[in-house]
Amino acid sequence: MPDKSKIACIGECMMELTQPLPGHHTLGYGGDTLNTAIYCARLGLAVDYVSALGDDPWSDQMIAGWQAEGIGTHRVVRVPGKLPGLYIIETGTNGERRFYYWRENSAARLLLSLPETPAILEGLLTYDLVYLSGITLSLYDEAGRKLLMQSLDRLRKAGGRVAFDANFRPRGWPDRAAAQRAYHDVFEVADIILASVEDLDMLFGESEAKDVVTRLRVPELVLKLVEPSCRVRAPGIDQIIPATPIDRVVDTTAAGDSFSAAYLAARLGGAGPVEAAKAGHRLAGTVVRYPGAIIPRSAMPDGVARN
Repeated sequence: MPDKSKIACIGECMMELTQPLPGHHTLGYGGDTLNTAIYCARLGLAVDYVSALGDDPWSDQMIAGWQAEGIGTHRVVRVPGKLPGLYIIETGTNGERRFYYWRENSAARLLLSLPETPAILEGLLTYDLVYLSGITLSLYDEAGRKLLMQSLDRLRKAGGRVAFDANFRPRGWPDRAAAQRAYHDVFEVADIILASVEDLDMLFGESEAKDVVTRLRVPELVLKLVEPSCRVRAPGIDQIIPATPIDRVVDTTAAGDSFSAAYLAARLGGAGPVEAAKAGHRLAGTVVRYPGAIIPRSAMPDGVARN
């Protein structure tokens, strides 16, 4: 049976270069599922990160940083001769941010085609919940995604659950048709889907996205709306949960990732979907008041930890 105290987050963390001053860059690290893993750990969950890194000094730094946040790293495969992906953030005078990526040959993309892959997939069966995102899916080829879906199906049959964040980035896919197929496949094995109207409209088109939401038979759907609110749909529940307006938004990076973490932590702690959505709003509302994806530990709000 799955270990009821643990979740696994699957994905990629990349090196991040920002430019605080002209001609100067600061090195950091980022990734959607990694952000969620960090906030899950801070909220009291036992969480492991599942990915692949190189054997380089920057990968060593990532591992040390994750461990310092309380994240388990024994399911991170180290690939000799490979490197993490890299992206640079360019911020314009109006505050608008642009991202430039070098990730085609990153170690993380090899996770489902390595000698260690069977052990990694078998290991997923030991978790109460496995969390992944649309960006996670975009890392792998069709054969790799098929292996992953088979493993997630086995997890559910063993009593575990699957949570999917429908985070869609067009640049990660060869075409929308491939992305749509992959999303439909994961919709079939997901117990919890966290999505936004914006992502679904971008992937399926506005009209088709509405049909997709209507047809979804997932046990639990959290749909972030255009206005600051979300729709929670679960057995016996179909409710709009408003978010408290934020007076001053500094940076929206990881707003969705932190929402997912607080939602999952609350649900695994025994809260219902509506209360979990409120916890998600509370943490996301705090995160957007600070620059960067990960806020100081001292800024973590009360009232969103596990019961």
